[in-house]
Amino acid sequence: MVEDTRGIDRTALVILIVGIAFILAPIVIAFLTATLSYEEFVSAGGIGLNVGSSFLDNMRRIFVETQLPGQLWNSFVISILVAGIKCTFAFTATFALVFYDCRWSRIIFALTIATVMLPLELVVITTYQVVANVAMPLNWLIRITGLAWLSERIFGTMPDFNLSLLDTYIGVALPIATSSTSVFIYRQFFLSLPKDLPRAAAMDGASPCRFMVDVLLPLSWTPLVATFMFWFIGGWTQYLWPLVAAATPDAQPAVVGLAKLANAEPDDIPDVPLLMAGALFVSFIPVVLIGVMQRQIVRGLNLSEK
Repeated sequence: MVEDTRGIDRTALVILIVGIAFILAPIVIAFLTATLSYEEFVSAGGIGLNVGSSFLDNMRRIFVETQLPGQLWNSFVISILVAGIKCTFAFTATFALVFYDCRWSRIIFALTIATVMLPLELVVITTYQVVANVAMPLNWLIRITGLAWLSERIFGTMPDFNLSLLDTYIGVALPIATSSTSVFIYRQFFLSLPKDLPRAAAMDGASPCRFMVDVLLPLSWTPLVATFMFWFIGGWTQYLWPLVAAATPDAQPAVVGLAKLANAEPDDIPDVPLLMAGALFVSFIPVVLIGVMQRQIVRGLNLSEK
């Protein structure tokens, strides 16, 4: 007996169409609004489904009147740094946790994963103080060891080192990169590999580092690409910390620059068509990357597939 699944297929098709419409509706509205001029937007009474002819002019204004093109480059560099730092440290840390026998491995892994429950937004003030002077631990060490007192006695001054990473790429990217989610993903993948793999590599004369680079890294390429893309997009969409750590427009990423375009006088109507054009401009690179790499992302996050 062949089961009739036409009803299920139709229901699934309706759900799929509704889901696609729900996802694409904001993009369509943003594009239609970006085709309007400021005067057409005001006369229309706000956001609607009106179609104008000023899209190219709004995009020209993005390049001429705003700093978004330069800030787009800032976003690209910061996102590359965030994804690269996260993937590199997570890969090497997970390699040590899985392939080195240590009685404390499970405890270290649990403490590492526990940091996920402490997002950057909760410690933004403390993080700002550290980034504003990364030499602060050195000053603290000098004081508790008595070297500060000795220096004051001999030279008449206390040493006070100051090194600020504010308004720099690494100062914006490094706190965002302090997340251990990739450690969990890589650990699950490493545990699915044959247990005799490192032993076989050792019998062939491969050192631990050689095994990690020549054997483990090629096998982990798919999950590495998937998590790299995931963290790249995560770094691209960060707002709060880059707003705090980058005070000058030349150092700010595009998301922060886009938000500042909305600032207007209290009695003025914001230039929403320009904002929508800027939103499409800022979102172009992540959307293209997701579209091009979606198959690799899905395969990489499916830990059962190698």
